[in-house]
Amino acid sequence: MRYLRWLPVACLLLGTLAWQGGRTAAPARGEDPATPKSGAAKPDAAKRVYRILMLSEAESFKHSSVTRKDGNLSPAERTVTDLGISSGLFHVDCSQDCAKDFTKEKLANYDLVFFYTQSAPDPKVGPPSKKLPMSKESLDYFFNDWLKQKGHGYIGTHSAADTLHESDAYKDMLGAEFRKHPWGNGSHVIVTVHDTKHPAMKPWGDEFEIADEIYAFQNWHPENVRVLMSINMEKTAHKEPFHVPVAWCRDYGEGKVFYISLGHDESVWANPKYQQSLLGAIKWELNLEPGDATPNPDVSKAQQKQAEEAYAADPNKKPPR
Repeated sequence: MRYLRWLPVACLLLGTLAWQGGRTAAPARGEDPATPKSGAAKPDAAKRVYRILMLSEAESFKHSSVTRKDGNLSPAERTVTDLGISSGLFHVDCSQDCAKDFTKEKLANYDLVFFYTQSAPDPKVGPPSKKLPMSKESLDYFFNDWLKQKGHGYIGTHSAADTLHESDAYKDMLGAEFRKHPWGNGSHVIVTVHDTKHPAMKPWGDEFEIADEIYAFQNWHPENVRVLMSINMEKTAHKEPFHVPVAWCRDYGEGKVFYISLGHDESVWANPKYQQSLLGAIKWELNLEPGDATPNPDVSKAQQKQAEEAYAADPNKKPPR
């Protein structure tokens, strides 16, 4: 009986250690996130634990959502890491050192790569020479080999579209490129979901309102992607005369691509629906849940018409931003 009274304490300690074993501390520059620490807990051999490399290096503008404080993970990094722990599906290695961790050798360790990066040549905040330190060799391998393999995928959030502007291959893979943000941070917009059956869209329902910074895009290629959600220009207060997609996906060889422009504000990362949307996208890319990636350019065409009509009918409209 004297041993039984210690059992609850032992279980609590073991549970705490197991939870900590799934969390990766923010690696310092020069530290290798892909190398297991000695004594690290090993996953159950009967259950595969997928691995995600999350990159959040910024060269021109660093969002608070990816800003680390006191050596801790940023809000975005913590959210994705915790999704891996709570779901038991994946382990996340977080890096803000692309030169060191986005390489052919390191990519071999991962199933998915998650971008919340930023490297736009913005003359207001830095010279055009500020680019993400990714080698041509690594990028060529990523686009032409790694990403096209079955079971591999790319997930991009917010300023991932404001990244690698100098790379035609990146813009082609993503399907669009950041142009501007007519809706600044905290702007309220109404979003229409076009494919409520897709795993990444199920948490949102048919339509929702959200406050965030909203991007408009250039080099948009709706013929190559499946639009999953868009700004409802009829119901959103500030109107622009063009289609504004918010999330989309596509097949890329045998790999998969998912992008969502939401995620500027830290409050979005704390939103349970946003978190479950990311988890749904991850499951889809890992082929754990089915979802259609057939391009739907007719949706973009219809949204363009709706936006033009809503803008023209707005008595308070301002010149397009």
